[in-house]
Amino acid sequence: MVDHVEVDGLGIAFRHRGEGPPLVLLHGGFGFDGRQWGPQLDQLSDEFTVVAWDSPGHGQSSDAPEHFRLPDYADCLAGFIDALKLERPHIVGLSFGGGLALQFHDRHPTVARTLILCGAYAGWAGSLPPEVVRERLDRVLRESELAPDQWLPAYMPGMFHETAPPELLDHALSISTVHPVGLRVGLTGFAEADLRDVLPRVDVPTLLLWGEGDQRSSLSIAHEMHDRIPDSTLVVLPGAGHVSNLEAPAAFNDALRAFLHEHSA
Repeated sequence: MVDHVEVDGLGIAFRHRGEGPPLVLLHGGFGFDGRQWGPQLDQLSDEFTVVAWDSPGHGQSSDAPEHFRLPDYADCLAGFIDALKLERPHIVGLSFGGGLALQFHDRHPTVARTLILCGAYAGWAGSLPPEVVRERLDRVLRESELAPDQWLPAYMPGMFHETAPPELLDHALSISTVHPVGLRVGLTGFAEADLRDVLPRVDVPTLLLWGEGDQRSSLSIAHEMHDRIPDSTLVVLPGAGHVSNLEAPAAFNDALRAFLHEHSA
């Protein structure tokens, strides 16, 4: 079931399940929304309050205003957490959601109990060469003008390990809903974001959870974050790619649960 809450005039959709320490899940871009976290909503709600939002411009949430940049998403997330009265949540972010988690903690440093960054970036500008950022953004802006079925399937193989079965790619497509405005606004802001200076300021326990075959955010990015975030742990999941929570849900959940047990007191 999908619930809704209003945050600063924006309708934010979310899914929630379970009781216990709060766990807030931030999905990636490219059409993903809170449905991306199905295995975590199902399997971690036995001992956690698991909340997966649709960020502005994704899923059933309102489109983000054209002026939105990553700090605006972070402030919206803070309002969302406050509206749901979630006290000291663990924040999990994958890809775009990982960069958002970093920006959120930097702007609202007393809220998160821990950060879990999965296939993340310190913003595209903070983790990728300028020419790669430009190529990615130009492609998104160009293709967002087209019907999603004309371009979105071509992205899916790169989101997973090279050995991923076709049915996993089909499932990922089935839980993707592209809002052209939301896609353009979100990824324009993410392309501009450079959060490298944020990494040494992260002052909560941080888990870096990476697929060893990530074709979007390489292991070199994981190691750079691990080197620069003071209290960080890096776990690499064999046989998984960028969207590791869907590709290796059992291993992903086991690593996440172990980290949460260590830091939920």
